Amino acid sequence: QVQLQESGPGLVKPSQTLSLTCTVSGGSITTLTSYYWTWVRQPPGKGLEWMGAIHTTGATYYSPSLKSRTALSRDPSKNQFTLQLSSVTPEDTAVYYCASSPRLLRSVRSLTDFTSWGQGTQVTVSS
Repeated sequence: QVQLQESGPGLVKPSQTLSLTCTVSGGSITTLTSYYWTWVRQPPGKGLEWMGAIHTTGATYYSPSLKSRTALSRDPSKNQFTLQLSSVTPEDTAVYYCASSPRLLRSVRSLTDFTSWGQGTQVTVSS
């Protein structure tokens, strides 16, 4: 079974770039047939927001509202994929999750919509 684990700083200052890494075990991010390796977040008191995904082939998909600030990449040698979110503001404060699914899910109600997901990591944007 695929397992995912997020890592990154818990505190980021406004205007800086947030960088989070998802380490995957139990399956390869480049050979697992047609999977979407995804980032979602949940701001306090709000629902899940889909941010973007990187496919097994390396193709990337972004939320239109975040596309100008988001970059997804992957490191196959470490079986990791990474989210970078630039020019952060306090509105980017949220719990960030990485997840995987054989389908591209642009609208997410629950983490259980995914096949696998990490435990989440709290990111606070504050000076």
